[in-house]
Amino acid sequence: MYPVTGTGLGLRRDFTEAFDTLKRSNVDFMEVAPENWLPFGGHLEQVFEQYAEQFPFVIHGLSLSIGGPTPLDTNFVKDVAKFIKRYDIRCYSEHLSYCSDDGHMYDLMPIPFTEEAVHYVADRIKQVQDIIGQRLAMENVSYYAAPGQEMSELEFFKAVLAEADCDMLLDINNIYVNSINHRYDPEEFLLALPKERIAYGHIAGHYDEADDLKVDTHGDDVKPDVWQLLETAYQHFGVFPTLLERDFNIPPMAELLKEVDQIKALQNKYNKDLSSDSAAIA
Repeated sequence: MYPVTGTGLGLRRDFTEAFDTLKRSNVDFMEVAPENWLPFGGHLEQVFEQYAEQFPFVIHGLSLSIGGPTPLDTNFVKDVAKFIKRYDIRCYSEHLSYCSDDGHMYDLMPIPFTEEAVHYVADRIKQVQDIIGQRLAMENVSYYAAPGQEMSELEFFKAVLAEADCDMLLDINNIYVNSINHRYDPEEFLLALPKERIAYGHIAGHYDEADDLKVDTHGDDVKPDVWQLLETAYQHFGVFPTLLERDFNIPPMAELLKEVDQIKALQNKYNKDLSSDSAAIA
């Protein structure tokens, strides 16, 4: 049972005047980074309340630093727990990475793929889950170096999910980007993931730095190879909730919603195929 259904879009402050347009669109659920909304009141709080009354919400964190060397900021996690309760947030997801030591960095750093790191990260995920009272969903992240690697990315990701007994945020673009940068088969990676742990998915655009270097930017249209990988995911796992990420170079809303419509069209296609197969079996 997924926490949300259908197609999603990340809510950006650029969209504060687009409420009526989004209400009439194919957007079924929305996502925000709690760090961008927790500290604010006044007009921004009113805007968020308006959206939260209309759309189911998931939250995707930026600063939990689940693999960081310093203790978890449990006061922050408690604030997130209050935010979840206040707005009936359906899922809290975070990056399987870290972004802090004594202070916060403005980037997501790769966790070493080691057995020791699996145990360390899983314990911290369990701590967060105890505080928020629900399962955390961890995202497979893009990375550009693999320090201290003793396991493959796939082995590490699956081991963390299993030991922490948490959910998965399946980022399709990150699989594609990493497969080019680290030279592995994206479909093989995708199909080896545990279907039962999928909470929802992300799809986004990336920057083609070179044939063998892709940069996960969320600043461009989704590339054809990434759309194809999403289709493969639907064929293998069935249709799961999927959200479009766009963080900068944001086009006019009508253009942005064309990609949301494309997600919806794929979901309808594979939902229809599934219904046809079930009818044939009956």
